[in-house]
Amino acid sequence: MFHLSTTTSQSDEGRVPSIRNNLLNDKPKIKNNTPVRPYDGSKNPYTSTALSQNPYLGWQPTLASSPLGSSFSWRQCFKADPKSDGTDQPAGCRENPNELGDAPTVEKDWIPDVTMVRTMAMYGKDKDGNPFPPPLSNELCENIGVTGGKNGDSNKQCLSQAMIHRTGPLTSETVSIVPSNHYEATASVQKGTIDVPAPKIMCLVYTMADAHANRIRGMRDTWAGGCNGFLAFSTESDPRLPTISLEHEGPESYDNMWQKVRSIWRFVGENYLDEFDWFFIGGDDLFVMPHNLKTYLASLVYKDGADPKTKEYFVGRRFAPGGRDPFNSGGAGYTLSQATLRKFLANMDDAQHCSANAHTSMEDVMIARCLTHLGIHYTDTRDANGRERFHPFAPGTHLHWQPPGPNEEADWYEEYNKEWGVLQGKDCCAPDSVSFHYVKKASMVRHMHALINSCDDTAE
Repeated sequence: MFHLSTTTSQSDEGRVPSIRNNLLNDKPKIKNNTPVRPYDGSKNPYTSTALSQNPYLGWQPTLASSPLGSSFSWRQCFKADPKSDGTDQPAGCRENPNELGDAPTVEKDWIPDVTMVRTMAMYGKDKDGNPFPPPLSNELCENIGVTGGKNGDSNKQCLSQAMIHRTGPLTSETVSIVPSNHYEATASVQKGTIDVPAPKIMCLVYTMADAHANRIRGMRDTWAGGCNGFLAFSTESDPRLPTISLEHEGPESYDNMWQKVRSIWRFVGENYLDEFDWFFIGGDDLFVMPHNLKTYLASLVYKDGADPKTKEYFVGRRFAPGGRDPFNSGGAGYTLSQATLRKFLANMDDAQHCSANAHTSMEDVMIARCLTHLGIHYTDTRDANGRERFHPFAPGTHLHWQPPGPNEEADWYEEYNKEWGVLQGKDCCAPDSVSFHYVKKASMVRHMHALINSCDDTAE
């Protein structure tokens, strides 16, 4: 199967929307509810008891029909500015804020039900009987360039050439692992494929309220159901998605991302630490393949004969600028085992070693420094052939990346990877890749999800 489009992408580093308060309306306030409610998919989950705890379990926006009818094309959805809040998107793109309406008000001590999206995905329907995740058009299997054209779909090209695929269905509770498929795995590691229970992962996304209707909805409608828990941390709480707004030290700004992430880890530790094996965190411009993540993590601990509840892991895309101070890229997303998160939480207020009072955008560098002080180092996540699984750029960018020539300006990406090098072309990305950064448009998320999960190789 394939991958998405965009040759290069621009960062949102200067994007600092104002903080938004919840809008009061006549919808019921959501009080504290059970934060984790595992579901096995065997029966209707929308019982009166479940809905009394979370009235928005089983909710999804009504799919707005385009006035163009059958002549509507998903290609129109790719024309919007990547920073748009979706207001200018036509009906049919599933991005317009009017389709969400105002967020219901929640109590101050509200604890989100983070298993809601997973429950809906496993059941396959919302509480009104409509399919969930909502079906995607076959048009999204075609070549679609960054602005909707029929040419320049370098991301799909990457998916095809690198043979990137899902390791199993989104809602599968088992994974098929190959313990030997790790870079420099020893000869003693068991060969062949083994079926094991899938680990439980919680996916955490940091975002802003103006991304709820497009980026967060796009995740919710596609890959988020592959996570056992899903929660976005935003500037406005919305129990339907779900998103939550947390207080943290300092302003809500890109330059204060570290304090926002610290508040995220503290909240997760207080409410969900014992419920999940792993915790994956990244921004709202990520595309993630959760089953691939689960497969990799299960393979890792099987190879090591370890348990993420007791062994400390720091998993992602390692960078080492100048060969020192290594960290995992926040852009590609990184994962903490339960044991690592527990140890970090016990030490996170250490101002000297864990930068508790720092105000900086470099949250990935800050947490790596703290974990290094605690004796926790990154895991090399390459496959047996040296191909990367976590990616700081969109797939097309990785496929076509080349090091600068002798008379060209130095490339930071090459410098950050000098210790182990960067494989080029189709070897840029492991077939069981986990994440890609700079996927800013919800339409592209849907395109990628369709290519990975429901398209064959013939659409053009």
